[in-house]
Amino acid sequence: MPSRPLLTMSPVDWAMLLGLSLLWGAAFYFAKVAVAEVPAMTISLVRVSVAAPIMLALCWRAAELRLLPPNWWPFVVMGILSNAVPFALIAWSQTRIGSGLAAVLNATTPLFAIVLAHLTTTDDRITPARATGLLLGLAGVAVMIGPGVVVGGIGGHLAGEMACLAAAALYAVGALYARRYRHLSPNVIGGGQAVASIVLLLPPVLLLDRPWTLPMPSGAAIAALLALGAFSTALAYILYFRVLARAGATNALLVTFLIPVSALLLGIAFAGERLEPHQIIGMAGIAAGLVAIDGRLARWLAERRSGGGTP
Repeated sequence: MPSRPLLTMSPVDWAMLLGLSLLWGAAFYFAKVAVAEVPAMTISLVRVSVAAPIMLALCWRAAELRLLPPNWWPFVVMGILSNAVPFALIAWSQTRIGSGLAAVLNATTPLFAIVLAHLTTTDDRITPARATGLLLGLAGVAVMIGPGVVVGGIGGHLAGEMACLAAAALYAVGALYARRYRHLSPNVIGGGQAVASIVLLLPPVLLLDRPWTLPMPSGAAIAALLALGAFSTALAYILYFRVLARAGATNALLVTFLIPVSALLLGIAFAGERLEPHQIIGMAGIAAGLVAIDGRLARWLAERRSGGGTP
């Protein structure tokens, strides 16, 4: 069977990826506000519960609600792979490791994706430029977070580290699985996955968190939960599944490199955080990795060199 042309990123795809990184980067800020008053598992449930009616309303407006029941099983699988289980694993891991190390481990998602995509697809393959870019991006994330956080976190918390890596691997598998349903609109996939995630998360939340026994959250925490569901989940779903359908799993998951950058810049803008030299170096590494993966600059330089040698 002949190979398809490799999936690439257009300027529109890059713009959507940057927007997605801002939405998911903001999720760290929203979650930081909410987690002071609400358990992590309950935050995950509220997040998809706010997103679900928004996505379903978009499906209704586009006359796509009829597409949800026939695809209920794929949505359950997507909910398990991309929401319920990884959300729970990451929440549990952060009781044992710091958020900085968790961010670095989460940024391994594209590494899992590039290997799995190479083995299971014909249009999302490993190339030297892509492999180099992924490694540069991962190194940039590690430098940006800071060596002290990474080195200090490794050692006595192996279970937490393995849980975070397992979540990253599940995200990669979930992205590849979702590509099989790219004929469905982002509204349908996002809505179906959100509803399935509610069903999956509700029993453990009722059994473990018992939210009815918790005090009423403050207005700030409620606002953070609503923003987490509406912007960092519903709107993010639309962008993510659109990039996934257009550019493939490996390219879509590059957002995990950009999320720490967005979270840092949002923290500087709204939480008074300071930009450190190692963070600037790390962001430069991430930028170099993305440029290597995109390939346009390398092709342009090669064409200039080739053109310069002809009379």
